[in-house]
Amino acid sequence: MQVQRVVLNSRPGKNGVPGPENFRLEESSLAPDLQEGEVLVRTLYLSVDPYMRCRMNEDTGAEYLTPWQLSACADGVGIGVVESSRCSSYSVGDVVTSFNWLWQTHAVMKGSVLQKVDPQLADGHLSYLLGAVGLTGLTALLGVREKGHVTKGANQTMVVSGAAGACGSIAGQIGRLDGCVRVVGICGSEEKCSALLDLGFSAAINYREDDVPARLKECCPDGVDVYFDNVGGPISDTVISQMNSGSHVILCGQISQYNKDVPYPPPLSEETRETLQSKSITRERFMVLQYMSQAEAALCELSQCIKSGQIKVLETVVDGIENMGDAFCSMMKGGNIGKQIIKISE
Repeated sequence: MQVQRVVLNSRPGKNGVPGPENFRLEESSLAPDLQEGEVLVRTLYLSVDPYMRCRMNEDTGAEYLTPWQLSACADGVGIGVVESSRCSSYSVGDVVTSFNWLWQTHAVMKGSVLQKVDPQLADGHLSYLLGAVGLTGLTALLGVREKGHVTKGANQTMVVSGAAGACGSIAGQIGRLDGCVRVVGICGSEEKCSALLDLGFSAAINYREDDVPARLKECCPDGVDVYFDNVGGPISDTVISQMNSGSHVILCGQISQYNKDVPYPPPLSEETRETLQSKSITRERFMVLQYMSQAEAALCELSQCIKSGQIKVLETVVDGIENMGDAFCSMMKGGNIGKQIIKISE
């Protein structure tokens, strides 16, 4: 069987910014003979996510992430359908997912690395299983619940950076549903600001055009109580400077720093460290994989919220495995609204 696959062609250069030339599309042949315990899957959708930038380095900077190897097939979260099976757990037609799905049109995988998923959870939108009803949605929901300390009736204000991205767009809606009276999103275009207001955010700040400190004061007159941080860097320093005593930073991602050769999480400025200390602001790294015991219940809750219309889902979908590299690089520059998905087959 002939398959197409995407391999890591080169690592990003000195400026650290990834380009489509770092990826290469190849034709490859796949022996369809399965060993006991294996299944043949056809890829439906693949996800590209900011954490993958770390995997392009020889050293990912995170003990739980393995680097992609040069000239080897890249991998990430994917979803597909079983086409043949020698694993008792899976039948032809099952929809399955994995955190280590190869960037290939078809793949032979061990049944032990796959999980069966219920298409009904995603209300028929299978791509949602990679985003809003998948790891991204879990990160948003459990991040807010475990580290945000949102309390109904407490008149809290939440700020979300990277708010029009896959995780931020869900996190802000959860903050509102859980009781925040104000949810303010920070993003990088007027189109994204408009999308956030449509999701029910109270206000949106365009960091490329607006005076962020002034707009933040205007949108958050009572200060900031919960900050869902997807970006790090100067934007986060600005938000933290306007946080209230005893408030909480949910450290979810630091995309503004991923192209730099710094440890994760990146070091903070002295001024920001002093603010956190003097105001007793908690800033704890959130890693969703530590909370997987809560995943099933959380995914059911997300599914119900989406089906009822309480949570709206934003996606940017690109067709074709040949566009994986372009889609990844576009996402790293903020070219997506919501989850960046690549559709590989019907």
